[in-house]
Amino acid sequence: MRHYKRGRKLGTDASHTKAIKKNLVVSIFTYDRIKTTLERAKEIRGDVDRVVTWAKRGDVHSRRLAIAKLGNKDLVAEIFAKVEQGLFEGREGGYTRILKLGKRRGDDAIVVIMELVQEPVSKKKKANEDETASTSTRRRGLRSRRARAAEAAEDAETQQVEATEDDAEGDAVEDDAAEDDAAELAEDEVDAEVEDDEDGEDGDESEDDADDDADDGDADDDADDTDNDEDTTESDDDAVDSDDAADSSDDTNTAAANADDDSEQSKPAEEAE
Repeated sequence: MRHYKRGRKLGTDASHTKAIKKNLVVSIFTYDRIKTTLERAKEIRGDVDRVVTWAKRGDVHSRRLAIAKLGNKDLVAEIFAKVEQGLFEGREGGYTRILKLGKRRGDDAIVVIMELVQEPVSKKKKANEDETASTSTRRRGLRSRRARAAEAAEDAETQQVEATEDDAEGDAVEDDAAEDDAAELAEDEVDAEVEDDEDGEDGDESEDDADDDADDGDADDDADDTDNDEDTTESDDDAVDSDDAADSSDDTNTAAANADDDSEQSKPAEEAE
């Protein structure tokens, strides 16, 4: 049993495995990406990260270690120059990326693309330094879960409050609409009553006007009756006057006739004498 044995055998003996790993590390620093199997990519990750760490140190001892690892002075000088110019700046590890492509025909091995991560680092917002120093990774994970739970509870409360406010606004709008409808109905009723009162007053006024017209007609009739009475009285008076005049004229005529008779009677008497 190969217990406590470092590294993978990669299907070869020790010397061949060492050569394969060295060639893969040289290739990835030369071309910035390689295509290999998943097991070989996982096996050389530590070597690539170790070389980048030596390049970040930049001292003579680190340079000699890198030359012994890669066996190429020019490549080591190029790597140290790139790192000195700012490559991998701010990145504390994880200098490689593995992308799976699928299984290979024949031996069914998983083929991947392994490349150097050269993008600049976007730092995340850090928590308070005191909390970070006083808590462990597990504690931070627990706190983050609690924070997420608290945020979810706050979001649920906020949504509930917003829903309640929306319901209250809707009820208020409905109440306002009902009040407006009731006010409009009341105004319509008041207007109808006012119109009825005005119509009644107009009817009363028209009745009063009719009564006044009737009274005026009665007064005119009375005045006509009075005038007729006066005319009748005047005509009666004229008739009486005319009757009196006729009577007086008859009396005068009668007196004259009597006087003539008396004169005729007196003439024979005189003649007789």
